[in-house]
Amino acid sequence: MERIKEAIERAKQERLSNPLPLQEEPQADPDSGPREGSLRTVKYQQTKVVELDMEHLASQRIFAHQKSHPMTAFIDLLRTQVLQKMDEHGWRTLGISSPTPRSGKTVMAINLAISIARHTQKTALLVDLDLRRPKVAQYLGLDCRVDSLVAALKGKVDLADAMVNPSIRHLVVLPTSRPVANPAEALASNRVAGLIADLRERYESRIVIFDLAPLVNTDDALSVLPKMDAVLMVVGNGMSTKREIEESLRHLHSTNLLGVVLNKAETDITPAYY
Repeated sequence: MERIKEAIERAKQERLSNPLPLQEEPQADPDSGPREGSLRTVKYQQTKVVELDMEHLASQRIFAHQKSHPMTAFIDLLRTQVLQKMDEHGWRTLGISSPTPRSGKTVMAINLAISIARHTQKTALLVDLDLRRPKVAQYLGLDCRVDSLVAALKGKVDLADAMVNPSIRHLVVLPTSRPVANPAEALASNRVAGLIADLRERYESRIVIFDLAPLVNTDDALSVLPKMDAVLMVVGNGMSTKREIEESLRHLHSTNLLGVVLNKAETDITPAYY
């Protein structure tokens, strides 16, 4: 754990050329937004709006849209720490990974994106770049069998047409519908590099969160992390060995490691305030 505390944050920014063309992101109706305990329709000019099922979200541990949920305070605290660090360095793209599967990285990425979208001065874009086992659409209950990130990368649809607003103001999701053959090679391509660069530069107030593959046993995340400003590692309590955590930290030695989140930890949830 000492290695986690001593993780080095070294500045590294990579300018990428030939960005992927992207239409302007639609703006939400300022009078529309989620109410406590519900999801309310948001009016977007171009991005398709999808109504989410509250029971499905609860079953997948997606709760950050409910301010009164006892776990939301923890996600909001993480959001504040993440945004402060990213603002300090001018970072706008954040990869989220884990040492091994079943650590809860995707659930963490979704809840963090929702929390950032609730921030008064930020918008959030959540991109599923775990091309080996994409789960964002499944956890949100989105049907993206036709238009998704993969279709956009292949040039079958415009990137803007693959984006979805999940009825949450200031949040847009770019889902991946199905696994991709040779994901590491796909992630290392110029097309993905152009995508990341364009998404980063288009809006100064937008934080782009990329859900990535785990770090151990595949090079998927390593293929794309150098193109991102920073990375957040999620460690599931009891899901990874000490060796796997240390190996993951070695993989991240040349990246801007924002921090390590211990997930699935047993803790008392303090009701109400404090």
